[in-house]
Order: sequence, then structure tokens, then C-alpha cells
Amino acid sequence: MNILGISAHYHDSAAALVVDSVPVCAVQEERLSRHKGDPAFPLLAIESCLQHAGIEPNELDAVVFYERPMLKFDRILTCALRAFPQSWRAFPKAMKNSLGEKVWMRGIISSHLGVPGRKVLFTEHHQSHAAAAFLTAPTCRAAIMTADAVGEWATLSVGDGERLANGPTTIRRFREIRFPHSLGMLYSTFTAYLGFKVNEDEYKVMGLAAYGQPTLVEQVRKLIRRTPDGAFALDLNYFEFHTTAERCYSSRFIELFGPSRNPYEPIDLDTAEGQRFADCAASVQRVLEDTLVQLARALHEETGLPDLCLGGGVALNGVANARILAESGFERVFVPPAPGDAGCAIGAALYCDRICFGNPDRDLPDHPFWGPSVDGSELARLAREDGHFVEDCYDDALIDQIADDLAADRIVGWMEGALEFGPRALGHRSILAAPHTTEMRDRLNREIKYREPFRPFAPVVPIEVAARYFDIPPGGTRLARFMSGVFPVRREWRSRLQAITHVDGTARVQVLEPAMAPRLHALLEAYGQRTGIPVLLNTSFNLAGEPIVNRAVEGYSTFLRCRIDVLVAGETRVLKRTSAMTKTPVNTLKKEVA
Repeated sequence: MNILGISAHYHDSAAALVVDSVPVCAVQEERLSRHKGDPAFPLLAIESCLQHAGIEPNELDAVVFYERPMLKFDRILTCALRAFPQSWRAFPKAMKNSLGEKVWMRGIISSHLGVPGRKVLFTEHHQSHAAAAFLTAPTCRAAIMTADAVGEWATLSVGDGERLANGPTTIRRFREIRFPHSLGMLYSTFTAYLGFKVNEDEYKVMGLAAYGQPTLVEQVRKLIRRTPDGAFALDLNYFEFHTTAERCYSSRFIELFGPSRNPYEPIDLDTAEGQRFADCAASVQRVLEDTLVQLARALHEETGLPDLCLGGGVALNGVANARILAESGFERVFVPPAPGDAGCAIGAALYCDRICFGNPDRDLPDHPFWGPSVDGSELARLAREDGHFVEDCYDDALIDQIADDLAADRIVGWMEGALEFGPRALGHRSILAAPHTTEMRDRLNREIKYREPFRPFAPVVPIEVAARYFDIPPGGTRLARFMSGVFPVRREWRSRLQAITHVDGTARVQVLEPAMAPRLHALLEAYGQRTGIPVLLNTSFNLAGEPIVNRAVEGYSTFLRCRIDVLVAGETRVLKRTSAMTKTPVNTLKKEVA
């Protein structure tokens, strides 16, 4: 069977194609349209998936949309009417927005693809999250928890799933918490208050939290209370997201926490005002963690299962994920590489395949590389036209040359194979650098990423030696497979891993198995032979405000617009002219005896 999954019209649209019960392609629309977080109907992503598989739309057995538009419209209309007259300004805009393309998805999909309406199916939003989390994880039975801002009505759900080898699959939902009571909206409200973009910059709040102290936890707890049934409820007097699209927080919120940050003014952590914002971030982060841990612990007690699958945008909070692993009682926590709405495209397609059509379970490839592949010859042609030094290197020669580049403190744009699906660069569209000094961290923030100086960088390390450099608990390597957990850098290594060690001594580490990204694993080993430390700084290959690069031409454009020294695409290595003239001494870190 050929099943196309689609997510669209909220943020981060995507398409995924499942053929004979196995995903063959998945890509976010933003990677093709070059519009970060693109919410549009993903025509480019759909075309990419179909071309990759060599099939026509009329060969699709089903097209599955990741949520139920009419149920979502019911929530929007009900909430607007409940909030009247406060909602009178937002009501016309909400109706116009909802009654356009977003509600009539069966007709829209049928029109765009030329498939009959009977082939267009729908899952619920949190069913898509649950399927994306559970059906892609290497576990046959697990508890499932999904949490985000809102789907149709649900904002958090708990349940379990079971997969029988070559047999049926079940995904059960025990309970759900409904809008407007939402952990995702609580966190997004603070994201807006701190001057960041909602649905895009929540990770900045997590990074900023490490610079603060949770001195405002009691104030945050006034906003959210636990209910007798073990759930939670927001005090809506402090919020406006449920009544207007203008802002998330109310005047009472401002009275409690003080004036919000102007998004155009930088956060100066050396001032009292900057520290107040950091303390706000630390406090909401602590409350989020505490709430998730309590909910996960209760779910573990209810199910008695050793494994937990997490889905939804809240599952991108690596600090909370690490606490869930440490304190909930679960032995393993699985988070897919795309736990947010983009991942719902895969989730919807797999849910339809396993649940709606009842196809037998199949093991799935355990990697994030589902997008288009890079063409090194395209890079060679572009770079030669501009007079840059270009060479074709193969196998060990390429690895040795790039290891030398990195050991000489050159910054490398690394493009290999198929594009990652999800927000993390996990070794195919990465910027790589030496992880040893704060100067490298500051150089990357200032000259390449053009972003706030308080944001940390992530390391990548071979799984064989990860425990030497990072304090990863039992079960933690699974979270670290897709950079889904934050763990301490061992104290004895922090002075030599300054570029990837956050202010609180932690790192969002990627633990790499050879089978997932063989060339990057070989590069780590080669770099370790030169410096004694087989760890690299690994950050996404993009500039601030842009999507991760997809094709060689986008990598080359980024290479020209910042101070990356070396660009690799496939077997092609390009050295920027200014870098070719500047020879930097090879890093002479003392090698450590294993």
C-alpha cells in the first residue's frame, strides 16, 4: 500500500510517504520553500515524496491528514463564543482564518492531488503524535504521553501501545487534558513574554533558563494548579491566548512578573533586568519539568511498563526529558527525531496503515534521514565558477582531510546523504567545529549563526566512548541518539569541552552509532586520533531565521554569507579563498590515554 501523510496549516508543514508499511520519504515544507516554519499546504514536500518513490498520485491508496479540521473548528468557535464579549475583536479573524482552506481539507487535498475524496482520511492530532512516537520506536509495548500547545481539543494525552510481530497494533488513549489547559501554551506564554517567537523560539527559553535561578517558581505555580484527578488546570485570569490572538498573557500576568521584554532589545545578563528574565525562564522550566515528571510517574505506576514514548512539541524539551528518565520510573524514554507537528505526517500515515487498514507490524529503520539527498557535483560546479579551491576526495582521504581541517580550528559545513527529518541536525546537514574553547563558541555565534550569545551548542560523540565525557544514566543513550536529552558534561572534561558545555555544566549531546552515520562516526574517530578527544561541536547548518539547508546550492549560499571555512557535500570539498591563504596551526591538545 502507498499511504501519504500530511501535516499543514498550523506551523512546520510536512509530508511523509509510507510504502508497504515502511516510511520511504519524509520532508518538511520549509526545507524546500526556504520559509522557516512554513505552515502552507506542503505541495513541494508532497512532490518530493512522490518523486522519490517514483509513484503518481493516482497510485496512492490513501492520503491522511494529521488532524480533524471540523473538530478543531468546533474548538475555535466554542472558545470564541465562551469568551464573548472579550473575544469580539478576534472572532471575525478567527472565523475567516478557519473557514478558509483549513476546514475543507478533503476537497483541498482531492483538488491538489487529483485523488477521489473517499481516499482522503483523517486522524486526530494527538493520535498522530502518539503513532509517530510509538510506531517508530524500537519497542513492542510502551506507555505513551503526548503534550503540545493544542491539537483539536487535546493538549496532553496518556495511554499505551502494543505491537505484535507480524500481527495487529493497538494504540489506546486513557485520558486527555483539553484546551485551554495546556503545558505547551503555558511555556509559549513565557516565550512571548520573554520577547521570543511563539511556536519557534521555545528552545531559547530552555537555553536561557540555565542562566537563571528558579526564584519565581511560586509565582508560576499561581498560574497552574494540580487537580484532584492528577491532571492540571491553568488559572485563565493570567492568560489571553484563549480570547485573542493579540497576546498570550493578561495584565494580571504583568502585575505578577513585571514588564515583558522588548523583542528588539538584547538580553543583558549582567543587569538586574536581564537576570529577571533568566529567572523567569528558569522558573517556568522548573514547573514544566515537575509537572511532566509527576504525570509520567503516575503513568508508570498505572501501566507498570518499562518504556515510555513521548510525542508532541513539548517533547523537544531535552532538560525535561532527562528528568523524566531519571525520576519517573521508566527505564527507557523514546522521543522521535521529529516529535512536533512535522512528525505528525509520518504519524498519521503509520496510524492509518496499522490501525485503520490493520496491516501487520513491521520494524522500521531507526534513523532520521528521510529527505532528499545532496549532490556533490552541484557544489563543485558552483564553487569552481566562483574561483574557490575545489577537490574531490574519497573515503579515507576525505575523512583525513576534514579531520585535519577541524584540528586546525577550521569550521566545516558538512552535507551528506539524505536530509534529516525534524529540527535537529544529526550528522547530514551539520556545521562541525572543534569543541574545546569558548572562543570557538563565541565565533560561531557571532560570525556564523548570528544568534544570541546565551544559546548553547551541542556535541556529537561516538557511542563507544560517550560515557567517558558525559554523565549519561542508564537508558540515556537512547534519548541522546536524536539529541533529545540534556546531560552533564563530566567535570574533568569541561575545561577541554568549553564550546559545548552550557553554563550549568550540561550539553544536549548526540551519541552516535556507526550504523546511523558511518562517515561522521569515522570523522569523529579520526579527529580523536589527532586531538585525543573524539568529540565535535555539531550545530544545524543554517543561519539565524533560515531553515536547515537541503541542497548543495543552499549550503553553498550559506557558506558564502558567513565565515564557514570549509564546505563538504558528498565527495566534494570546497575551501574558501580566504581560508586557503590562512594556515592555522593544528590543534595541539594533549592526547588522552584511553
